[in-house]
Amino acid sequence: MKFVLFVEGYTERDALPGFLKRWLDPRLSQHVSIKPVRFDGWAELINDVATKAHFYLDDPPHNDIIAVVSLLDLYGPTIYPPHAESAADREQWGREHVEGKVKHEKFRHFFAVHETEAWLLSQPEVFPSSIRKNLPSKPPEQVNFDEPPAYLLDRLYKQATGKKYKKVVYGRQLFEKLDPNVAYTKCPKLKALLDEMLKLAKAAELGLASEQND
Repeated sequence: MKFVLFVEGYTERDALPGFLKRWLDPRLSQHVSIKPVRFDGWAELINDVATKAHFYLDDPPHNDIIAVVSLLDLYGPTIYPPHAESAADREQWGREHVEGKVKHEKFRHFFAVHETEAWLLSQPEVFPSSIRKNLPSKPPEQVNFDEPPAYLLDRLYKQATGKKYKKVVYGRQLFEKLDPNVAYTKCPKLKALLDEMLKLAKAAELGLASEQND
């Protein structure tokens, strides 16, 4: 059994499957795999999501797929209508918009609020001490559009080291250190993503067990 995970960049492609599995696998009787599919930024994902999702979900050779899950940073896309000003409004509108493009029972869309780097902020211990001491004390998902998490980290790394935050290199290393259980408790939107993936995986387990007993 596997999930197909649509992502918008290299950091998410390289770091997230292992991170998500570390939370999911202990809660399942059968481990799942997560196949990342990288798009060239959020615009390509939005434009091609329906075609790619149906490729995986409608083709018989892919019938071992639990679901296709797409993930975007809430910060970045310019698809939101003028009335969706708050993070909550944008998250809800964007999720309904993307799922409406695909219209498949095995497709789910989620946003990282406001970027996947917010999950890293949930566990300051993963950062060097020179960065850790300057991290904000606010909840990770409240590091918002004013200075999104990756921008915050870039500023702090430049102040502490004189060098930029290398999103792909550092991101991969930091996510390997990050405890998904800690991030789960501090990031409600990440919790929603993981809870839904777990529910889908358990339903797939029951379906597989039923088929084997027939």
